[in-house]
Amino acid sequence: MKDILWLIQNTLQGTFRKKKNIIMYLFMPLIGIFISLLVYGGDQKMLLHVGVVNQDKSEITTDTIQFLAGLENVKMTEMKAGNVQKEIVSGKLDSVITFEKGYSDSVLAGSPDHIQITSIKGAQVTGFVKSYLYQYIENISTISRAADGNQQTFRQMVQDYQQSAFKLETHSLADTSKNKNMTNQTIGFLIMIMLMSATNLSEIILLEKEKRTYFRLLSTPINARKFLLANVLVNMIVMCIQVVITLTVMKIVFHIGLNMAYWEAAVVMFLFSLIAVGLSLVMISLSNSRSAASALQNLIITPTVMLSGCFWPVEVMPTSLQKIANFLPQRWTLDTLTKLQEGHSFSELSLHLLILIAFAAAFFLIAVYKFSRNNTTQNFV
Repeated sequence: MKDILWLIQNTLQGTFRKKKNIIMYLFMPLIGIFISLLVYGGDQKMLLHVGVVNQDKSEITTDTIQFLAGLENVKMTEMKAGNVQKEIVSGKLDSVITFEKGYSDSVLAGSPDHIQITSIKGAQVTGFVKSYLYQYIENISTISRAADGNQQTFRQMVQDYQQSAFKLETHSLADTSKNKNMTNQTIGFLIMIMLMSATNLSEIILLEKEKRTYFRLLSTPINARKFLLANVLVNMIVMCIQVVITLTVMKIVFHIGLNMAYWEAAVVMFLFSLIAVGLSLVMISLSNSRSAASALQNLIITPTVMLSGCFWPVEVMPTSLQKIANFLPQRWTLDTLTKLQEGHSFSELSLHLLILIAFAAAFFLIAVYKFSRNNTTQNFV
């Protein structure tokens, strides 16, 4: 045990003696947070600028305009008909509602007409206004039909409708979708950095061979098993530090809601740390030099990270690629975190956790087998 601790200490000191390694291993994962803040951190509340042209000049039209002015997220501006095209094309207004002469008469007749909505931004803008405006007009028209042409009765019913004792109270719910997107984006970037970091740390094995240091170590009480175990533990220490730093900065510094317990996210990412270390050892076992390991890293890590949905939702990819993603550990890690965000407990996700453990075990077994069959150098196991 003393030899292993000495190897761990020596490897950590040699690695973090270089400032660039401190930046790469400890601060690089935080870049994912800044990317997420740039993509999702803006204020996404939409304010519609609506112009109103009143050509009817009636009491009903005035009431309708007052209703529009009272809508949340709508800024209303009264204007003249001759300025409609200019304001719309310039982008100063999202849409213009024109109440043509005869609007109030059509409402009183029970067949609302003589109303026109102008916009060049499509249904995304006009749909919001229509959903509220048309409902209000239909209510007034229904009251008119019920009054059966009696103006006094109609006015009284409209007044009762506008001053009704029955009120609708609305309560805003916290929009967690943005936090979920930011969390997924950050974790996806963290997964990529963890895979790259694990491979770089495992390359120390090849570096020691190339420098012939490894063979000198074997002449001491240190054997190949201890050397390999020390490298694995160094890897795990760095991976765990990356996870803790990233999750802590997200939660405490930037106040990004994880939508799950901190310890749940940490456990899932610690499991992925084992997967990352195991996969890095597989790549090292298949390489005879650091250049070959780097080439293998680019060939495996980048495509699998992209396919698994670390950079974008996997649902946007073709079905054939989605099926491939189901065989990637990154995909199962992200899916486990998504399920936790949706309120599932660990007991409900036992299959997901077992699959992650199986990935880690499979990679370690493959690495052990390859190292044991390596006849070009001293065996590791």
